[in-house]
Amino acid sequence: MEGLPEELDIDMIVFDVDGTLLDFRGFHPELIPLIRQLEERGIIVSLASGRTLPNITPIRQALGISGFIVAENGGVVWDSSEGHEIRILADGSRPKKAAQWLSTQIDGFDVRGIESNRWRETEWCMIETGMEHQMRELLSQTEWSDLLVVSTGFAIHITCPGVDKEAGLRVALGQRGVDPSRVLSCGDALNDIPMFEYCGYSVAVNSGLRQVVEVADWLTESDGLEGTIELLRALLNII
Repeated sequence: MEGLPEELDIDMIVFDVDGTLLDFRGFHPELIPLIRQLEERGIIVSLASGRTLPNITPIRQALGISGFIVAENGGVVWDSSEGHEIRILADGSRPKKAAQWLSTQIDGFDVRGIESNRWRETEWCMIETGMEHQMRELLSQTEWSDLLVVSTGFAIHITCPGVDKEAGLRVALGQRGVDPSRVLSCGDALNDIPMFEYCGYSVAVNSGLRQVVEVADWLTESDGLEGTIELLRALLNII
């Protein structure tokens, strides 16, 4: 991995989940041992994802990490290791109502969305169908014009304004007393941009999205899970 400094003084790494730590095949076989080596060297590993908290909790347990969880693109924060209660940062009823209205405007729009919606507290997610532009245009003329429509490549999220991965990290890092300038974030999609801009360092593992690459400090040579393994190996060589 080119460009990574010979010395990098950080306290924490925050990883996106889908497309970064796992894909439809699961974890990369080298992932868990490498992440546990980082934790053994004093680097806290945390997760920030568009997934719901019940979806992410088993992933955190499988990785054996000590960091927190930021779920629903920043809407839900849970730091069980530090004994903090679950923090809910937005009201998910408005995104759900907006989705219900969209189902009356778009033929074939499945308001049920993705299966994990049953656990969502702060947003509503639709199956990725490439209709995000149409959804934005329709919502722009309604009482839900302030809501955001964000595509991650895995789902289309309808979210409340001011709620993103940066907002969730502000709460989570504040509870821990960790300076964001001493945090490295790693992700692959548009919803990772606020996290990249907030943290002191950022690494993109997807060369296919120009907006993400332009914001990131570094880009791995490989994409996706292989890129994450590339980053982990590089970090273990300098930390």
